Parts: sequence; C-alpha cells; structure tokens
Amino acid sequence: MARIRYIAALSREPDALAGFYTKFLEMRELGRSAAGDISLADGLYNFTLLKKRPALGELRMNRGLHHIGLQVESLDEVRARYQKFNPRGLVVAEPKDIHHGEMRIYDPECNPITLSEGSFGVTDERRFPKLAHVAFNALDPEVMLNFYVQVLGLREVESSYTRRREGKLNRFAGDGSTNLAIHPFFSGAEGHERRFGVNHMGFLVSDLAKVLDELGSVVAVKARPANRPYAEFRFRDPEENALDLSQTKGWEVDWDKWERAA
Repeated sequence: MARIRYIAALSREPDALAGFYTKFLEMRELGRSAAGDISLADGLYNFTLLKKRPALGELRMNRGLHHIGLQVESLDEVRARYQKFNPRGLVVAEPKDIHHGEMRIYDPECNPITLSEGSFGVTDERRFPKLAHVAFNALDPEVMLNFYVQVLGLREVESSYTRRREGKLNRFAGDGSTNLAIHPFFSGAEGHERRFGVNHMGFLVSDLAKVLDELGSVVAVKARPANRPYAEFRFRDPEENALDLSQTKGWEVDWDKWERAA
C-alpha cells in the first residue's frame, strides 16, 4: 500500500521557518537547494519548504502548505489506476531529488501529488515528535476519498463511516501510519477554518505539556473543540500554517488502528 511520506509548503523564508521546526518540533535537516529550498525530516516524513518564487510554476502559488507525496510500490501501476480513474489525467515528471519525487499527478480538485518508489530520503525511524495527520478542505470530500482509495490504495477508516452515518461530509482514510482527513470546505462546524487544499497537519508528541510550554513563548496555542475525535491543541507556525498537536487522542491511521504517543 502507498504511504504518505512527504509534505511540501511554499515558504517566504525557508531558513527561518526551518529553524522553528528544528527547535520546537525536533525535525532534522535533510538538505538544501541552490534556489533556497530546505527539506526536513521527522523520521518518517520529508517536510520540504520550497522557496516561493515564480520559477516554481505551480497552479496555486499561495504561500503555505501546498501538496503531499506518497511512496508507492510501482509508479506504472499507479499511473494505470490514475488514467483509469481519469483518462485525461495529467502526469508530470519531477526532478527526483531530495526536494521532489519522481512523478506528479493531480487529484480531482487539482491538488498536486508527488510520487516516488523511494522514501523521499527518510527512514522508518519511530520517534517523537512526528507527523501523523494531514487534512484537506475539499468541495467534494466523497470524490476525493474515492480517488485516494481507488488510485493510491489508502483505506477508509471507521471514523469516516461514522460521519457518513451521521449525515456529515467529513471523510477519513489511513495508510497505516498517517491519517488523511478530507473536510468539506463549506462547513459551519466549530473550529473549522476555510483554507482550500492542504489545510493543516498534525504532530504526535510524547510530552505535550513540555511542547506547549516551549511553544507558548512564541506562538498562541488553543485547545481544539472537545467534540473533535482527533488532536488536543492547534497553533500556527511563523508563516501561519496550521498545526495540530496530540498525545493521548491521536489519529486513526487504519481500520481500528490508532497512532498515539501515550
């Protein structure tokens, strides 16, 4: 099964932002490009800060969390499923370096997805803090879920079926290590933030009180609504990217499998 191993953000000042993540979330630097891109790692994920510049040529050039990437067993098999799902689907070659994958496709709402048969330069080291959650805001969460399940092989998890039975549009899938949430863009739910595409990501931490104390000196940290199944707190990094923190609630990463730090 494919696994989410990469998140990219467009950054105004990658060097300063990298300093924040290495100091407060213990990420390690993987490498830098001549153009100013910086890739970090948490043990499982490559988190790449792409220097925002016209040369990137992205469909959306908004600063902030931008797209995700997956490690797959076979690019050819994913391409075949992708073209069956969308016969006119665009496939683009990527540089295959520490900051990119090997091939790019696009989901039904034009979010880029970078793919690689490699691991994006990271290992399977289990340590905390670590990324365990990525959330999208989408116009049609059901269609998006079908894409990530049928094309990329993620599995819909129990909390997604619960929302469906309740008449809610939120959908959730997992790859065994990461929870992928797909929320409706137009929602009146408490705590919902309308940012299209990649909306936020979440870290598991082993000592929540310590992280909150350290972060509290530089950013505002707020408790998540009590009725949310995932994450206890949310804050924003220096470039306003939203991040969730969890220790005990965790995230459902596969059917009846939860990732928690306690």
